[in-house]
Parts: sequence; structure tokens; C-alpha cells
Amino acid sequence: MALGNHTTITEFILLGLSASAFVQALSFVLFLVIYLLTLLGNLAMMLVIRTDSHLHTPMYFFLSHLSFLDICFSSTTVPKMLEILLSQKKTISVGACLAQVFFVFDLGGTEACLLSVMAYDRYAAICHPLLYGQKMSNQLCKGLVWGSWSLGFLDAFINILLAMDLDFCRDQSIPHYSCELPSLFPLSCSDVSINLTVLLSSGLLHGLGTCFLIILSYTFIVSTILSISSSSDRIKAFSTCSSHLTAVFLFYGSAFLRYIMPTSGSPLELIFSVQYSVITPLMNPIIYSLKNNEVKAAMRRTFRKYLQC
Repeated sequence: MALGNHTTITEFILLGLSASAFVQALSFVLFLVIYLLTLLGNLAMMLVIRTDSHLHTPMYFFLSHLSFLDICFSSTTVPKMLEILLSQKKTISVGACLAQVFFVFDLGGTEACLLSVMAYDRYAAICHPLLYGQKMSNQLCKGLVWGSWSLGFLDAFINILLAMDLDFCRDQSIPHYSCELPSLFPLSCSDVSINLTVLLSSGLLHGLGTCFLIILSYTFIVSTILSISSSSDRIKAFSTCSSHLTAVFLFYGSAFLRYIMPTSGSPLELIFSVQYSVITPLMNPIIYSLKNNEVKAAMRRTFRKYLQC
């Protein structure tokens, strides 16, 4: 229950970036370039997958959704951050902050589910190649994608519903460049014990659950690859998984550390937040295009076709 005799906060001040004008200008240019490259890289990936018939397979169907997710994820935080870097007033309304919390939670949860779905796809392709078409039917692929979106939305909806009942009456300052749920709890004069319990429970169920599915899939994958007699076939099988594993480590490593660490306003929290919400969406199309010969060949065919037109 909220405490009495206080002034209710209607906006927050984002203090995640340096107060130096030079550093802010440099940060604006840096994050603007990163954002534009993120949009360009993920849009190009979606275009290539859509237009090249060689990539009309379950693996690239999921990858196109991952690219769309990364565009949405980056667009949730970076445009507001760029606006604040140019503005003298580093504020965001409580409503806009809660909306940002919801979308970060929703898109992050959906991406975790989608990465586990992509791990299962690699398991089906490597461990059951003859039954791959049956196991990964068009209907199942669409169901897995919709299921990922639904679970991400449900997780975010439960947490944001509880957060909307919080009464903010303490310090307005958030030591980050964006709004995240753990950063709001210290600013509330309401009892946040239920919110913390739900956040921890949903984080463990969602995060560790999807992580367990990924580990389980790759346990079977590694076992199958090691049983292959030909070294060239083993290398080829490992190479098909390397891009996905890199994306998993980038996303899960920083996201887990951000939400497991106690909120203290330390620079590490800011680094982890930037890692999974800004850098990872930029790196995913680069990882999948550099490490995947099929994607590189499809990009060459697509750009050659458009240049001829």
C-alpha cells in the first residue's frame, strides 16, 4: 500500500549517459549509426529471405522473425535515447516509461522463446534429417512462432499489470538510458514484494525454461555430430549451429546478468542493458550473414537481381 503525505511522481529523469555535452554528442552519433545499421541489416535479412526461394525453409523462416523482433527491440529504446541525448530535459513520463518496460519485456521474452525454437529446429535438422520435413511442417513452424509471441506477451502483461498499481513518490532519477522494471522498484513507495516475486518467478520460468530447452537440444546435437565418422561432415554440421549459438550467448549472457544482479545503478547494469537491447539486434544479422554461406550466396543473388533491375 502506498504511503501517505507524499508528492506523486509523473515523470522520470534518465541519467544513464554522461552529463558531458561532448560525450552526449559522441554518444548520439554512435547510437544513431548503430540504430541505422540495425535497421538496414535486419531489413536486408528479411528481404533476402523473402525474395530468395533457396531460403524458404523453417530455419530462415524463424530467422526472418528474429530480424523483425530485433528491429522492434531496438526501436523500443534507441529513438527515445537519441531524443534525450539532443534534449536539455532528460525526462520521460511515467506512462511512456511503463510502455517501454512492457515492450522491452514482451520482445525480450519473445526472443528468448524464438531462440529456443531455433535450437529445436537445428536438433530436428541434424538428429532427424530424413524426418525433418515432417517434424518441421509449415503449420508447426507458424504455431511455434505464434506461441513465442504469446508467451512473451503473457509474461510482460502479468508484470506490467502489477507495475501499473505502483505509486512512485521517491527520487525521480533512473540511472539508465531506458526504463526497465528492476530500475523502477527502488523509486516506488508502494510495497513491491509481490512485484519482485512475480518478476523473479517469471524470469526463472521463462528464462531458465527456454535456456534449458536450448541446452537439451544442443546436447542431442553434439552427441549426434560426434557420432559422425567423416570429419568434414562434422565440421559442416557444427558450422550450421555456430551462428545460432553465438546469438544465444550474446542475448542470454547479458539479459540474465542484467535481471539477476541487484539494482544498484552500477555501470555494469548499463553495459548489460546496452548489450542485449542495442548491440545484439545489430550483431544478429551480421553473425548470420558472415557465418552462413547460404545467406551470403542469397544476398549476392538478391542484390545482383535488384542492380540489374
